[in-house]
Amino acid sequence: MSIRHIEHQSTARPTLEGAGVHLHRAFGFGDTAQTDPFLLFDDFRNDDPAAYAKGFPWHPHRGIETITYVLAGTVEHGDSLGNRGELGPGSVQWMTAGRGILHQEMPKGDSAGRMHGFQLWANLPSSEKMTAPRYQDITGDDIPTVVEDDGSAARVICGEFWGARGPVDGVAAEPMYLDISLPPGVKKVLPVPTWRQAFAYVFAGDVSFRDASQPLGVLHETVNADGKEVISREAAGNRSLVLFSSGDAIHAQAGPEGARFLLCSGRPIEEPVAWHGPIVMNTQDEIRTALQELQNGQFIR
Repeated sequence: MSIRHIEHQSTARPTLEGAGVHLHRAFGFGDTAQTDPFLLFDDFRNDDPAAYAKGFPWHPHRGIETITYVLAGTVEHGDSLGNRGELGPGSVQWMTAGRGILHQEMPKGDSAGRMHGFQLWANLPSSEKMTAPRYQDITGDDIPTVVEDDGSAARVICGEFWGARGPVDGVAAEPMYLDISLPPGVKKVLPVPTWRQAFAYVFAGDVSFRDASQPLGVLHETVNADGKEVISREAAGNRSLVLFSSGDAIHAQAGPEGARFLLCSGRPIEEPVAWHGPIVMNTQDEIRTALQELQNGQFIR
């Protein structure tokens, strides 16, 4: 077994998006080499309605897939094709923008004012960027949850994991999208095929991901002022992004309060990326064409 080690660890940064939504961005609008086939990841958890109520009014998408996962509150959505709906707690919308769509997403908190969720953008290969748009709206009840004997649990949104298959299918990058919970102190080996690029995003508790050469749960060994060896653990806590090297498994150990994190992986597309906000193509000429079509009213086909 080849254990993946940590290539990069960082904390999501506060960002304003839409009409003034306060969120935290783990990655996006930069070099995509380490996250390919994924382009952007936003954490829009907030307990203050004033920080998200204005939402994301009408805006275009082309050339990508957007994956919205709601934990608390609801997101009302609509698009230029006449689709309307509402995402409730535990639900997922996997939208393939393809050749182009205009849509809006308006968050609404629960009775306590909480609006918790995430949005991930996945790239499309050039051969599929101009396909017809489509939705996969998945309710929370349709997402299988696998519980292990040690109390570890995985909600399988997309891909196959621990004998369960997620309800989302037909996605270009063959991604795996998991919501994993680990009880306090539990150590786990999580299989991830070698051909996938993978990242984890921690949103509750803390978890240590080890390198292949280190004991599970240990990231550093140092010597204190008294000359005694001290084992310290650099845990990934709330809003931590962890990018992994190649390998066929990830080792994780939850902290004293347990841990919950998203584990996402997919087949790298390895094509040039040119983007203008939510429009992502392969060349700047294609971007200029898309913007011209937006201006001329020819974006929706």
